[in-house]
Amino acid sequence: MTRPRILVVGAGFAGVECVRRLERRLAPDEADVTLVTPFAYQLYLPLLPQVASGVLTPQSIAVSLRRSKKYRTRIIPGGAIGVDLASKVCVVRTITDQIVNERYDHIVLAPGSVTRTFDIPGLTDNAYGMKTLAEAAYVRDHVISQLDLADASQNPAERASRLQFVVVGGGYAGTETAACLQRLTHSAMRRYPRLDPRLIRWHLIDVAPKLMPELGDKLGRSAQEVLRGRGIEISLGVSIEKAGPEEVTFTDGRVVPTRTLIWTAGVVASPLIATLGAETVRGRLAVNAELNLPGHHGVFALGDAAAVPDLARGEDAVCPPTAQHAARQGKLVADNVIATLRNKPLQPYVHKDLGLVVDLGGRDAVSKPLGVELRGTAAQAVARGYHWSALRTNVAKTRVMTNWLLNAVAGDDFVRTGFQARKPAKLKDFEYTDSYLTPAEVRAQVEAAGSRSPDSRA
Repeated sequence: MTRPRILVVGAGFAGVECVRRLERRLAPDEADVTLVTPFAYQLYLPLLPQVASGVLTPQSIAVSLRRSKKYRTRIIPGGAIGVDLASKVCVVRTITDQIVNERYDHIVLAPGSVTRTFDIPGLTDNAYGMKTLAEAAYVRDHVISQLDLADASQNPAERASRLQFVVVGGGYAGTETAACLQRLTHSAMRRYPRLDPRLIRWHLIDVAPKLMPELGDKLGRSAQEVLRGRGIEISLGVSIEKAGPEEVTFTDGRVVPTRTLIWTAGVVASPLIATLGAETVRGRLAVNAELNLPGHHGVFALGDAAAVPDLARGEDAVCPPTAQHAARQGKLVADNVIATLRNKPLQPYVHKDLGLVVDLGGRDAVSKPLGVELRGTAAQAVARGYHWSALRTNVAKTRVMTNWLLNAVAGDDFVRTGFQARKPAKLKDFEYTDSYLTPAEVRAQVEAAGSRSPDSRA
């Protein structure tokens, strides 16, 4: 008899924790495990703003999936673009644009999320994202290049526009991105004596009435005070009306001349979820407390792409799309997949949130571990301690700690790598959200492949 085929989609916190647990707990001949991911590494997303600011190197937060001593998972380098639940087939587009029909007996859907955008004129053509490692590296290059170009320019209007930066999104990603990059540009002024430091202006805007409302009123105000003390202009209840290559128009009528618009206004579930034709909750796949898709044996979903009931909060609460929940859900799903194979009962997901940490760079931070509100150095110690302990390997921990120490002693550097220097690198160029199939196209692809050959590859 052939071994059961377990297919895991996505190598974020949820997918990687699931795969690692399956490798540890499954006997070598009990099942075959396959992982679909464009990159053979787990990206530690919470530290992405520190990569953009140069505090950390890209490699330090990209943890290789092939370092595991028990590594035996087959990795398909590509992205899932459709799932046919009836035929138990996942359609995959490889990094060489080959279409592969991957059959499975059990599937774990952890494709994560993509940047949430709106129908704002010029947004996807002119804004930069902060969702991938490549975007963070590119944003760093771009910000430093604006300083270089402003320093070389003889045109006062051009110089002023290159030294204004707009970040949209008052959540953790946007706040930390603005905080870390503002520190970078402030430190850079010593290297650009021809530039007037007063020309550098950072804008952080959000349509919500509060900055990071999950922190509570006191810590939210503390974060705002820190940012405003650094000169970052915070505008709440405001969004973008339109975006151009050299200026951005706010919804309150202001027009800001800028060459840098960074969009971090939330995320939505991967478009892969829409290809299933199953019930969703605000775009996230509706699953039960065991993380199983009701009515579909052996189909599990978790992380940002699933609306997982939050039993710790009760009522109709759904777990927020955080790394903390995703990692723990990954372990439980692995246990439930194994339980399914062994005909044992499934366990529900229950986890009480441990708190929140926000690293504002340097000695500035606000944290709320286990409900205790912290600010300043104590909060920074908790924030970095939490991130450091959450890194999966000792190699990653060593790299991150070394980078932090080196930055504390030697300060920032202002080297551009030239990454995609002459190619477009806006929101639309990184996440490939137009690559997914419709449910009808998925079915047609599966049927066409089945009529050509019994093999799983198209």
